[in-house]
Amino acid sequence: MRVHFVIHEAFEAPGAYYDWAIKRGHEVSLTKLYQGEKLPVDSSKIDLLIVMGGPQSPRTTVEECPHFDAQAEIALIKDAIAHDKRIIGVCLGAQLLGEAYGAPVEHSPEKEIGNFPISLTQAGKTDKRLTYFGKTVTVGHWHGDMPGMTEGAQILAASQACPRQITKYSDKHYAFQCHLEFSKDMVQDLLAQEVDYDEQVATHPYIQTKQEILTYDYSQMNHLLEQFLDAYTK
Repeated sequence: MRVHFVIHEAFEAPGAYYDWAIKRGHEVSLTKLYQGEKLPVDSSKIDLLIVMGGPQSPRTTVEECPHFDAQAEIALIKDAIAHDKRIIGVCLGAQLLGEAYGAPVEHSPEKEIGNFPISLTQAGKTDKRLTYFGKTVTVGHWHGDMPGMTEGAQILAASQACPRQITKYSDKHYAFQCHLEFSKDMVQDLLAQEVDYDEQVATHPYIQTKQEILTYDYSQMNHLLEQFLDAYTK
């Protein structure tokens, strides 16, 4: 399988998604937008498109962030949808997938940073690819927005702070607002980008301390992600 990653920033790495693709022997390619690399012209050489996160929003303009062109990414995602390719959107990528379906990004009720539980909805409990999640599982979070909804979309998981943690737009198109790919090194890189972090912890109920984030064991969520990806790509 040809797996292509769209990466917006060095500190928003694909983590366990990339590790899974390598371990399973898939052909992996990457577009590192932060290094000035260009998006593929279309999805013809891609079987699975994985669009990662970033501090940007689908509303961010090229003037505000020259290496990020939301409309170009949405066009690539639309092309992948039209050609029946598999697509996973993560965080910002989840919001861009929603945009490609015509569902504008929305603000989440609460900002979340850290590791908090998500609970499967009834639709999530019946999704065979999420069998291993159980009813509730702790996963990573680093967001203030969430993907928009279409009439046919299903919410598969929610948290206390965000009602759209995993959204399914079609059988091949999943949007993960949450992060199961995190590692300690990755969250350390993300924390380095945060400004006035201690103030954020004091003012937001769903932002954990640096110590809580850096001492967490991310192996369980990584394993769950691998199980999902194996089932998703059968």
